[in-house]
Amino acid sequence: MYSLQEMLAIILCGGNGSRLFPLTEHRSKPAVPIAGKYRLIDIPISNCINSGIYRIALLTQFNSVSLHHHITNAYQSNSFHFNSGWVQIWAAEQTMDNTEWYQGTADAVRKHVAEIQEARAKNVLILAGDHLYQMDYSKMAQFHAEMKADVTVAVHPVSAADASRFGILKPNTTHRIVDFVEKPEDQATLVDFTSSNDPFHPFLGSMGIYLFRTEVLLDLLKDNDIQDFGSHVVPRAIENYNVYGFNFDGYWEDIGTIRSFYEANLKLTYPDPPLNFCDPKHPIYTEPCQLACTIVKHSSLENVLLAEGSFIQEAYIRHSILGARSQIRSGAEIIDSILMGAEYYDSGVDTGTQPEIPLGIGRNSKITGAIIDRNARVGENVVILPFPCGTEINAGNWMVRDGIVVVPKNSSVKPGSYIGPINGSFLLRDHNVKVEGVLALHQQAQPR
Repeated sequence: MYSLQEMLAIILCGGNGSRLFPLTEHRSKPAVPIAGKYRLIDIPISNCINSGIYRIALLTQFNSVSLHHHITNAYQSNSFHFNSGWVQIWAAEQTMDNTEWYQGTADAVRKHVAEIQEARAKNVLILAGDHLYQMDYSKMAQFHAEMKADVTVAVHPVSAADASRFGILKPNTTHRIVDFVEKPEDQATLVDFTSSNDPFHPFLGSMGIYLFRTEVLLDLLKDNDIQDFGSHVVPRAIENYNVYGFNFDGYWEDIGTIRSFYEANLKLTYPDPPLNFCDPKHPIYTEPCQLACTIVKHSSLENVLLAEGSFIQEAYIRHSILGARSQIRSGAEIIDSILMGAEYYDSGVDTGTQPEIPLGIGRNSKITGAIIDRNARVGENVVILPFPCGTEINAGNWMVRDGIVVVPKNSSVKPGSYIGPINGSFLLRDHNVKVEGVLALHQQAQPR
């Protein structure tokens, strides 16, 4: 039996998360809130702990302050009893020998070769910090040992429509990987990569989870031209080492875009969600919460994830997520939306120039198909509706990404604003700006 005490897990957290902007404007992608009270980084860390892997390093670089704060509060206490293990932050740094920041996923690991060698682990598990799934890595480690693999890549069934988003691998009958193509742009490239009789999922996509024998990983990283695991390390490894594919057929989602983030979150509100955050055998750990219970008065909630410290009065909420300290005032309607809550409370007092819009959602506001980031303020009688898929708008204190309205962190939407499509054109009533294909009027919607 393979000993997981001999394994080091490295979680890649250094990317700038541009496709998740504006959620990544003030935080790294792994620090983006999910499921009301968690962060994306909690997923791979919890998977490691539940699998018996207790030496975990996070490679950070971009907008990392909030991530570092979360890791310190959530995983540095003695409550986890890591069996002499640890969760460490390996931050990007400039040295006398190297003044560059991370140039790619593989380069990020290369810059920490000294720390890897010091860990004296026989195998290194490379993970992404922005995927949503539950996985027992011990099963992958056992497969890796049985196959006497140099490198094992976790693979997941992929449809032809989604193949361009992933690295596609071709295994032989013994699960050894014999060919690989990174994010193929045309179907002709995929002709020789069909590895399943399933017409809906005929290909095997890389999950971005790699298990290396340590000496093999260090040997591959000696070439400074190798910058990325998908584009460079995996193809080079296939040429020179025994690379195997470990099949994982459970739920797995790459949170790479606003649309995928939005849809993956709302799936968690289903009565039978694809990923169970309440599974006692596979708990998801996060920062302890010291808030009071949520108060709900004369409201209707259906398929809602509701975090602590919130106040909801005379509201209708359906198929939505409400983060900690969410404030939903009377007459509000929230449907198919993600509200990340707030990091503090306020009283909405007069600032001396004009009445401040209180934190949360104002009276009689109607919000459908939107993401409201933390500390956002939506005034009274606001209407927010989704746009057609593919719509992209930048409007300062709110944006549209692939049709989803996003109110960024710390932003405000004025009372009476209407944001949404009307009769085939877009009517944006809280901005006196012109956007291509958009009718922009500076008016206020009448209270409903």
